[in-house]
Amino acid sequence: MSTTVPVVISPGSLRWILLDSWTLTLRGLAHWRRNPGPVVFTLLFNILVVLMFVYLFGGSMRVTGGGSYRDYLIPGMFTMTMLFGIGATSLAVTTDIDRGVTDRFRSMPISAAAVLIGRATADMFLSTLTLTVMILTGLVLGWRNHGSPTNLGTAIALILFLRFALTWIGIYLGLALTSGAAIIGVQTAEFPIGSLSGVFVATTAMPGWLRILAEWNPLSATVNATRRLFGNPGVVTDSWVTAHSTMMAVLWPLALLLLFIPLSINAFRNLSR
Repeated sequence: MSTTVPVVISPGSLRWILLDSWTLTLRGLAHWRRNPGPVVFTLLFNILVVLMFVYLFGGSMRVTGGGSYRDYLIPGMFTMTMLFGIGATSLAVTTDIDRGVTDRFRSMPISAAAVLIGRATADMFLSTLTLTVMILTGLVLGWRNHGSPTNLGTAIALILFLRFALTWIGIYLGLALTSGAAIIGVQTAEFPIGSLSGVFVATTAMPGWLRILAEWNPLSATVNATRRLFGNPGVVTDSWVTAHSTMMAVLWPLALLLLFIPLSINAFRNLSR
């Protein structure tokens, strides 16, 4: 006869998990400080994408219900840059595995959760920097927030909440995939996945089946919610998911976190390469 012993995290254990997580967060930040090239390149790439859509394509774009395409696009790009971070997170995880760093962590008396939380927290610092640069870029290009300060803070929180959920997808993919080529595939898929949403164009302009996929894309929920909060144009409320975009902008990241945090911890513990 066997019995199941419940796992109980004592206050002392939780304290060490938090301390170890912060130490590993500082490790990630120190790595970027010593090697800022990838961070700078990522920021410049995001700015380039905004400039390309505003100045090359913006003149031919029409916003549903009227309004400036620039004001329609900029909130979408805030969210799109959060999606772009999945590949970078996966690459960082895979690089640590290939260099044997992860094996060293697994041999030490630290929690698997601490290693992964440290990775996620470091990436959130970078994501906050990315979002700050994107907001400043938008302001320089003429985008403005027309909502209240509370709405502005809520919109930023929703964007970063989505990024936190996407970070755990990146962590899981980095642990589950077995080659650098697979990570390149993840990075390549980011733009099509982001395009299949309301980031660049209104979903109402898409064919029926494609429109359904785009409207239920987690990015669309965050984009539509933040457009409302910023007071920017382009939100069409002729479908349930669009009408309830603020609620969905909370539920989608929660669902992703509930799915990918356990998957990531399990993948880390069962890592064999």
